[in-house]
Amino acid sequence: MRTFTGGARRAGLAAGTLALLLSALPPANAADLAGGGPRWCPTVAGHRVDCGSLERPLVAGEPELGTIEVAYAVVRHRGPGAARGTVAVNPGGPGEVAIGKAAEFAAGLEGLLEDHDLLLVDPRGTGKSEHLPCGVTDAEYRFGTRQEQRDAVARCARALGPRARGYTTAATADDIDAVRARLGVRQLTLYGLSYGTYLMPVYASRHPESVRAVVLSGAYPHDFDPLVRPSAQAVSLALRRVCERSVPKACDGEKAVRDLATTAARLRERPLTVPITAGGKTYRERFTEGKLANLMFEAASRGVGMDPAGPSLLGSAPWALDRFVKGDTGPLRRLVQEEGSSGGSEDQAPYIAVVCNDYRKAWATDAPLTVRWQQYRKALAGAGQGGFGAFSGQGFNEGPTDGGDVCMSWPRGNTARPQPTDLELPGVPVLVLSGDLDANTPDANGRLAAARFRGSAFFSVRNAGHVPELEPTGCVTGVTSRFIRTGTPGDTSCLQGLAPIAVTPVGR
Repeated sequence: MRTFTGGARRAGLAAGTLALLLSALPPANAADLAGGGPRWCPTVAGHRVDCGSLERPLVAGEPELGTIEVAYAVVRHRGPGAARGTVAVNPGGPGEVAIGKAAEFAAGLEGLLEDHDLLLVDPRGTGKSEHLPCGVTDAEYRFGTRQEQRDAVARCARALGPRARGYTTAATADDIDAVRARLGVRQLTLYGLSYGTYLMPVYASRHPESVRAVVLSGAYPHDFDPLVRPSAQAVSLALRRVCERSVPKACDGEKAVRDLATTAARLRERPLTVPITAGGKTYRERFTEGKLANLMFEAASRGVGMDPAGPSLLGSAPWALDRFVKGDTGPLRRLVQEEGSSGGSEDQAPYIAVVCNDYRKAWATDAPLTVRWQQYRKALAGAGQGGFGAFSGQGFNEGPTDGGDVCMSWPRGNTARPQPTDLELPGVPVLVLSGDLDANTPDANGRLAAARFRGSAFFSVRNAGHVPELEPTGCVTGVTSRFIRTGTPGDTSCLQGLAPIAVTPVGR
């Protein structure tokens, strides 16, 4: 469930991403927030920004493992008097930076920053917070074969050793609460994007008294399907929708799904080799059915609706699949190369360790490796093929870099206990949004995430992809802003009126 833009997390909020918060906010301690701070403190036009860091235990209850510095920045409201609230944002990942995107968040929150502050905390191991690298880069991890990805996970675990237990969602949630306490903020409204929708409910369950409201965008539940079937099914649904809504009609959705199934089957038998240039280096990616799955459910969901009239991976997919079935591999190769160019050199410890420590698996994490494989294969066999849309079960589950069998070799000895899925959540106002073209965190998962909160409001945003706030009209941000200010989303009719994305005509 990586966030939607390029780079290590394939995550990183692009300009226009927003986050929100409403809370009862007493003035911050003047001694702590006299203005400015460390040299790395970002500059945001029109706002004072206060920065600092906290020393936190690496692993709670294990002082022998040492401590870690967690950095934060507070973008102050521009209006007079005390702030009405503080916006606490997590942009996803796991492990995406927040402080480095202060200007982008402030631009997205322009209206609310009249009387709200914005709190940004870099999760441990990322950005301005202390790094604990494990020697696996983003590009290496993304472009490796599935066996190479599993080997990278095992190597990362060996490099971290018992420090791997320091990378968990619960630890990040507790870091945020420690910053909240340092600042003297009584309550936060939490805003989570993508993985942030996993993190923020964990915060709410561990610190319920500190939560005023919750906004989740691109959401999924903690007890998500470890075989990722909702995403597999949503790929076909997204293809049908873009074809049906294209004006003039550019493709036949049913044919696009058939072409996807044919392409997946051919790649299952004979993968392509695709050279990809990223960060000045060239990689030769073995493009399999699993890589196709990743391209179609994760990469193709990213940024959809941000520029409806412009080109997009999802809008080009029906044409590329049609050409592949007809024997022309060029268009699909180009989509793979364009997407792969975002690969970077960032260390993957904050991503791999959180995913392998916390996420639900299709095997018992305390079982030995041979038993894990048996349990995983039994789960795949029991799922049948119908639940994976146009893909085979095994092929699709070789696509997620945060799921399937990728964490199979994560060791029992130095891992944290998996994150519980039966969270006790406070009865606060909750707004959940999903894009109806998002196969990464599809509507089906968003509805399940919303159902975990009493009295939550769920909305599917038509013609939007992963994290729908990126759409350019201001419709989504208007709905979320009203929710923040009033506790209700108000008129949501515009969520069904966003323009359809451009689709490359099939046959040209």
